[in-house]
Amino acid sequence: MGAVSHGRDIYFSTYQAIASDERRPGLYREFTRNFFDFIVIDECHRGSAREDSSWREILDWFAPAYQLGMTATPLREESRDSYAYFGTPLYTYSLAQGIADGFLAPYRVHRIVTELDAAGWRPTVGELDRYGRAVPDEEYQTKDFERVVSLRARTEAIARHLTDFLKNTDRFAKTIVFCVDQDHASEMRQALVNLNADLVARHPDYVSRVTSDEGDIGKGKLSRFQDLEAETPVILTTSQLLTTGVDAPTCKNVALARVVGSMAEFKQIIGRGTRLREDYRKLWFNILDYTGTATEKFADPAFDGEPVAAISTEIDETGAIVSEVSEQREEHEREDPFDQPGVTDLPPDTSDDLPRKLYVDGGTVEVVAHLVYDLDSDGKRLTCRKLTDWTGEKVRTLYVTPAAFRADWALPDKRAAVIEQLLERGIDLSLLLADANRPDDDAFDVLCHLAWNAPLLTRRERAERLRAAEPDLFTHYGNDARAVLDALLEKYAVGGPDQLALPEALKVSPVSDFGNPSEIARRFGGPDRMRAAVAELTERLYAA
Repeated sequence: MGAVSHGRDIYFSTYQAIASDERRPGLYREFTRNFFDFIVIDECHRGSAREDSSWREILDWFAPAYQLGMTATPLREESRDSYAYFGTPLYTYSLAQGIADGFLAPYRVHRIVTELDAAGWRPTVGELDRYGRAVPDEEYQTKDFERVVSLRARTEAIARHLTDFLKNTDRFAKTIVFCVDQDHASEMRQALVNLNADLVARHPDYVSRVTSDEGDIGKGKLSRFQDLEAETPVILTTSQLLTTGVDAPTCKNVALARVVGSMAEFKQIIGRGTRLREDYRKLWFNILDYTGTATEKFADPAFDGEPVAAISTEIDETGAIVSEVSEQREEHEREDPFDQPGVTDLPPDTSDDLPRKLYVDGGTVEVVAHLVYDLDSDGKRLTCRKLTDWTGEKVRTLYVTPAAFRADWALPDKRAAVIEQLLERGIDLSLLLADANRPDDDAFDVLCHLAWNAPLLTRRERAERLRAAEPDLFTHYGNDARAVLDALLEKYAVGGPDQLALPEALKVSPVSDFGNPSEIARRFGGPDRMRAAVAELTERLYAA
């Protein structure tokens, strides 16, 4: 070990580097007790405050210094020592403030309700579960699902909705699904595997379960999920294992398939999606709430509030303070024996008896509602609105008039910038068209309709309108060139404005049937005239 320098103004260290162990007395003793004036302890909940900890010796040694602890972990049983040692928090930085300041990703909450969660479930008379056990004739609600009774049809309905959501947005958007227990995580994984068989055939780990049962294999899957450059796994199903301590910068979707009673745990779960990564187009994230947890917790005044604390002050008969004791109180936990740390990450008990849960495999379940919630202007409250209403408002903030919007949309380069601006505001055009149930429309027409109540047109209707309004369009080109333009217009009607992008549009049938790009350009009198003709076609198309 080299000599310790005492001539620096700032020192950085880990506990492990300076703590005592069976081989050494502790490097920290090379400094006098009053050597440091100020000590910052990052991640201060990690055990240094426990009285029996070797790391605590370091804090006690430097007791004369001001000691500032920093943590993102709320008060829970396992962090009680830290809060007792460091006392009442001096400053808190909330999720809402982090979003407002641009350091954390904003979120959109999707409340999805299955028919069973809306109305409850009751077994038929004499119904048996998969193990032949009678299902008690009771009304089962969301809190009972996967804890008292496991309904495969409900799990499949959630998996189907999540799969459709990814298909309409990005099938490779990193997603974590929080389930009730390891068994539920396994059932959810299998349902998602069945629904994404095409991608699973190419990427066997596209959907992976990561719970305590997987051990090192699960850790490896989690590591790849966190890797910025690894494409898969894409979807992780878990229960308790990923609620804390998991840094997943590109996680774009957090799905809640279980009720979370603890506010502290809910905040930690939401934290899996709050990292910003502009270089990976991670500008915001979705919370897909299948149990009502998110909408309930966001409405709770305790969400994003100050840590719960009370200061007990003892005074003497003169009013002088004799002592002050800071008493940190844990955030309210729902009284649910299944919703305690460690319990929901246990596999079903199959050692001697059959599993304690009832397993019902029959029936079908549908999603009956999909509500969208967004943060209001002050970032403190969720407002329920349709995605379509939100979109119209945002388009009007970018463009004052439809004409200004049309002028940019007609130009491919500017259109790409418009799409990027909308994406930064949480508006994905593919999801928008699906939500509006207008898959055959040009996104331009849907946006104009939402922003200015313009008439809705399908892409084919817009193409036919152009043909009818300007039958002599491009008469200054020969028949060979007009045939190419007509084929491009047909490609637009089928696939949208991206089908007019050059040179890619020339390489796909039916346009490619006219020859290679050079041969097609000669029909127009050269590449420049061809590009001018396609640009004019696009401009006239959106002016029609």
